[in-house]
Amino acid sequence: MHVVPRFEPTDLDVVVERAASSKLAGVTGAAAGVRTQEQVRQRNLSEVLRCVHKEGAVSRAVLSRRMGLNRSTIMDLTGELIAAGLVREGVPTGQGRAGRPSIVVMPEQEKVYGLAFDVAVDRLLAARVGLGGRVLDRRAAVRTRAGVDLEDVVGVLAGFGRELVAGADGLCVGVGASYCGLIKRADGTVRYGPHLGWEDQAFGPELAAGLGLGLPVEVGNEAHLGAVAEHVRGAGRDVDNLIYLHGDVGVGGGIIVGGKLLDGDAGYGCELGHMLVNPFDGRPCLCGSRGCLEAEVGEEALLDYAGRANGLIGRDGIRAVVALAAAGDTRARDALDRVGDWLGVGVVNLINLFNPALVVFGGMLSDVYPAAAARVRARIDAHVLPVSRERVRLAVTALGEDTTLAGAAELAFAGLLDDPLHTLAALR
Repeated sequence: MHVVPRFEPTDLDVVVERAASSKLAGVTGAAAGVRTQEQVRQRNLSEVLRCVHKEGAVSRAVLSRRMGLNRSTIMDLTGELIAAGLVREGVPTGQGRAGRPSIVVMPEQEKVYGLAFDVAVDRLLAARVGLGGRVLDRRAAVRTRAGVDLEDVVGVLAGFGRELVAGADGLCVGVGASYCGLIKRADGTVRYGPHLGWEDQAFGPELAAGLGLGLPVEVGNEAHLGAVAEHVRGAGRDVDNLIYLHGDVGVGGGIIVGGKLLDGDAGYGCELGHMLVNPFDGRPCLCGSRGCLEAEVGEEALLDYAGRANGLIGRDGIRAVVALAAAGDTRARDALDRVGDWLGVGVVNLINLFNPALVVFGGMLSDVYPAAAARVRARIDAHVLPVSRERVRLAVTALGEDTTLAGAAELAFAGLLDDPLHTLAALR
């Protein structure tokens, strides 16, 4: 998983820039210096593009300060990216400051785009997302809870993708997809999607074949990608240590540590929904265990406790319970308190383990948490170590229902951001 880093001056940048202005003695030393300069040039091109992709528009002066490079070097780097058609430059308007304004570098978001797909239990989303993260066009469909439906899902999404590409004039540089299950990142296979019975389904390869673009489909776990999206564009833009909890029938999670996604040895890490919180009389979980966080705070638990408000399920059912509780319904209020109590237990464990600066609630938990915040906070006050709770913040997603779609878009751009010029050369 590629996560957009924060830009800080590095020792390597400074050393190489100084070395470029020095005379290197010896043939071997000179050759090594040339190789090092080329490697760092590629790295710096990548960092400039990442910064523009994240910020949307950034001045040369800011790029120079963040990367620790002089302005002439920044001008050369942006010139290469302009020639490649990835960014453009302009003069900022409305500054109201005296003196010559610094040139602003902006992504070519209409000309360079990625395709992003999101497969949730109840819905299918597809979007054309410009470099810089803006959604340019989108499609949506309802997904029925009808068991193993790989052929149907691929058919709908591939059709959406072809429509999106047909209506665009720019270059598609990558395809990313979010799926609600355990993903084998090497080939985009869904190893386990418990709620609709997916096991070892070749989702990535099948979708790539259906799209017919000659591009692989990079697939990631929805909650992992949600954590990336919140770190890059959402509530955790300036936070290097955060936890994202996502509700979609079940519960998933993603953890950002030191600005990077924590995903385990094979990419199956941070299954926070299967953290054990109630080992003695816990509800049964689809994983085969009992008392998992997902079993105690997921859709089934809340709707069972609330008496299946008006027979609704999914996000509509969750929101109906929240509305009933706000209107004074005792059973709905008790259901939210009970779920909030177990959610608080899970959050307590995560804060004590990882000392995050921020915990973000997304998916259906963005509706549940505000209604159960008092119970969650009570658990934190009672059980989190004082030094860990003194700074931690709790928030709902800043990206709304598009959090995991935004994460899939970051997956689509990962190759381009890693190595801009070589990636473009391979596509053209």
